Amino acid sequence: MNTVTNDIFQDAQNKFGFVPNVIKEMSKNPAVARLYLKAQEYLGEGVLSPQEQQAVQLAVSTKNDCHYCSAAHTAGGSMTGLDACDLKAVGDGLTPSNEDIQPAVEAARIIFDKQGWITPEDLQEMESQGIDRARLYEIIMLIGLKTVTNYINHIAQTVVDDELQPQT
Repeated sequence: MNTVTNDIFQDAQNKFGFVPNVIKEMSKNPAVARLYLKAQEYLGEGVLSPQEQQAVQLAVSTKNDCHYCSAAHTAGGSMTGLDACDLKAVGDGLTPSNEDIQPAVEAARIIFDKQGWITPEDLQEMESQGIDRARLYEIIMLIGLKTVTNYINHIAQTVVDDELQPQT
């Protein structure tokens, strides 16, 4: 393992408490792994709450049928305090009962389904639900970021880490 990969793994260890299998896979191209980790870091400074971010990423991962990221964001959502029923609802493509995450999840689904070609009416509805341009653009960035990891996991058939498995 080279110095760059060691640095990537150390960054992942610091952020997640372990080195996720998806990071190991991405590190086959260190630029991709570093970009992903940096993007996650910067999005941590975004306008969406950690719960909204996890719920959006779970919604996108579910839409992309990514077993790995669905598990990761179910675990991540749980760590942010999201209720198991809301996580299941998002994962099942349903509306979560948590009104704090509903608008972001619904906006993400609409943007994803329409590949960004939302109508003025869609935009007006999102704005009425509190999704301003700052929130909208962060949701779009999360869709893009998750699509990258979802596709990598599809290709690699990434094994879900023990740390991301449901705790019983």
